[in-house]
Amino acid sequence: MQVKIDHLTKRFGDFTAVNDFNMTFDDGKLVALLGPSGCGKSTMLNMLSGILPVTEGKIYFDTDDVTDMPPQDRGVGLVFQNYALYPHMSVLENIAFPLEIKKVNKAEREEKAKEMAALVHVDALLNRKPKELSGGQQQRVAIARALIKNPRLLLLDEPLSNLDARLRLEMREEIRRIQLETGVTTIFVTHDQEEAMSISDKIVLMKDGFLQQEDGPQELYDDPANLFVANFLGNPPINNLNGYIQNGVFVLDDNSGKVKIENPNAKEGQKVVLGIRAESALIGTKEDHDLEAIMDQRYTMGKEELAFLKIGNQQIRIYLSSDYTFNPGDTVYLKFRSKGVYLFDKESGARI
Repeated sequence: MQVKIDHLTKRFGDFTAVNDFNMTFDDGKLVALLGPSGCGKSTMLNMLSGILPVTEGKIYFDTDDVTDMPPQDRGVGLVFQNYALYPHMSVLENIAFPLEIKKVNKAEREEKAKEMAALVHVDALLNRKPKELSGGQQQRVAIARALIKNPRLLLLDEPLSNLDARLRLEMREEIRRIQLETGVTTIFVTHDQEEAMSISDKIVLMKDGFLQQEDGPQELYDDPANLFVANFLGNPPINNLNGYIQNGVFVLDDNSGKVKIENPNAKEGQKVVLGIRAESALIGTKEDHDLEAIMDQRYTMGKEELAFLKIGNQQIRIYLSSDYTFNPGDTVYLKFRSKGVYLFDKESGARI
């Protein structure tokens, strides 16, 4: 099912949580609503489910206008952050409960519940109570309960935030597997860019209720629309060097270095930020380099090393091969790739 949002706005008094939002979620895809806390992503999810009324705009499921439709009539499966399992019910009873509400006979709903349990790999736990389950098992039960209604749309609100790091990795892969097996259009809310990038078909990145950019995970990383997008995606974070444009050259604020810029849209005297991905800065030579830096610290991160360098009064992180024997205080010559290097207007954050 395709979901279309048309000029959707949600206000709470004088505060606008979602502002004039337009978006189409494609049929059968897994889409991440990504952004920092308070950006409006959970509010968006609650409007899609019908829990929150819409202030302005429309919501369409395919061609059906569901803007004012009650939650129970929308055909939505919703998984909450805290799972919301019934503690006095077994796993089987929890999964089957939505069908019990619909007055489906016991034999049929238990058969369907067992099918859903097998899909999410909890079919060996049917007689256990929620308190006897791990966090990951509770999450699986909550997903099975949402899916048993055969929803047109599956909504997941911060589904992995209560799990430890290893379980988060396991469960995000499981969410992707389940979504691919069922083919149900799925939207999940997260503030974790690694989660969003690893399993999503598309990421919708929000800030202060506004859409910042929507695209595939790799496209967002490679082609950020503005400084916020560039900063939000990537670990380690993108390097930001502050400076200005002079005669087609980027000049650092403290005049400690210059980089030739091939960007006809950069204006003379414009204050800018030069964004450089850590993997886009290489070791150059004294004869051929873009910037000169001083080695500050280097850290081993498994198979990679991350180096912190000083350029004037600013800092940059780069990946460094263990073959290099630089020590703190050594001079390092940096050469930048064309990919992963961006220029942003400092005031607006817009990509130049």
